[in-house]
Amino acid sequence: MSSGGATAVLFPGQGAQSVGMAGEWCLADRSAAELFARAADTLGYDLLAVCRDGPVDRLNMTAVSQPGILVTSLAALEVLRQRDPAPLEAATVTAGLSLGEYTALVFAGVLSFDDAVRLVDIRGRAMQDCADRSPGGMVALLGLERDQVVAVCDEARGTDVLELANALCPGNIVVSGSLAACRRAEAAALAAGAMKCVPLDVAGAFHTVLMQPAVEKLQAALADVRLAPPRIPVVSNVDARPHADPEEIRGLLARQVCGVVEWQASMDQVLSTGVQAVWEVGPGRVLRGLLKRIRRGMVCHGVFD
Repeated sequence: MSSGGATAVLFPGQGAQSVGMAGEWCLADRSAAELFARAADTLGYDLLAVCRDGPVDRLNMTAVSQPGILVTSLAALEVLRQRDPAPLEAATVTAGLSLGEYTALVFAGVLSFDDAVRLVDIRGRAMQDCADRSPGGMVALLGLERDQVVAVCDEARGTDVLELANALCPGNIVVSGSLAACRRAEAAALAAGAMKCVPLDVAGAFHTVLMQPAVEKLQAALADVRLAPPRIPVVSNVDARPHADPEEIRGLLARQVCGVVEWQASMDQVLSTGVQAVWEVGPGRVLRGLLKRIRRGMVCHGVFD
């Protein structure tokens, strides 16, 4: 399915994984299979087997799901490149949701594939370690404005950690923190008029100060990686702006682990560039659903639609 005009390419983040997401199509496409083989050499285990066959508990581990989504998304990118390269040739801007920003940086030529796999492996294991040491959760609060969510956090935090984590789209904001604070946030949000509260199936309180030890490990790993200037703009999760300076990008990737994912603002920035088509490349349809809430009528394509 070709699409004319300037195109945005978006990449999903953690939570998009599912057993079977990298199925037989990966084996049938030589370039996709080669990516999984290279990833296995770096990781020391057969990532494709886990993405294809599970078990689900292992795939859902942060240390596994993060490289799994990265490599599955880049493999899907190769399938699209061979099937119909026009959308990728027309790409003028890219972005990825949290973990997906690493995929976007590979697409934009900032990171090599092998360096991205190494970084995401370190990131995922470090975040898993933080979650194991400080149990926490995340809850999507549906139907509230951002200032209402901030007020909910202030009311429900107490002496625990509770922070706004993901500003995804109008009426869909995720908070993150200790398990007790998340439970209080659900009650406070419903009292404030939320339509629904949805606990997310995640290992810990991502995008909060509880992830600070992971930041330090990631910073050390980032210091050893070469970053190139992007060939097309990559909109950062941290401030919803594109950055051309590799050193700025390095700092933003470290800040992203504890910072708010400004996805709605990032999509506003992407759409402000005048793109006429959007592609979600990777497992799931999460980003397409969010885009419908941000810009009604903007069509978002998928590789396997």
